[in-house]
Amino acid sequence: MDSDIMTIKEVSTYLKLKEKTTYRLTLEGKLPAFKVGASWRFRKADIDSWIKKQTEGSTGEKGKNNGV
Repeated sequence: MDSDIMTIKEVSTYLKLKEKTTYRLTLEGKLPAFKVGASWRFRKADIDSWIKKQTEGSTGEKGKNNGV
């Protein structure tokens, strides 16, 4: 995974998901991706940003609930 552009298989390995789950999340628009022909591709920086947003969102929600 030296490249900035990753395949479904590489993203699945990176996120420790099954390829089928990665593909489903991509089709649902939940993972940032783009198509090259018929193949999905992912920018590593976009995936890293997505991970950061996911972790910030879950932390923020817990913080909101604790204050209520």
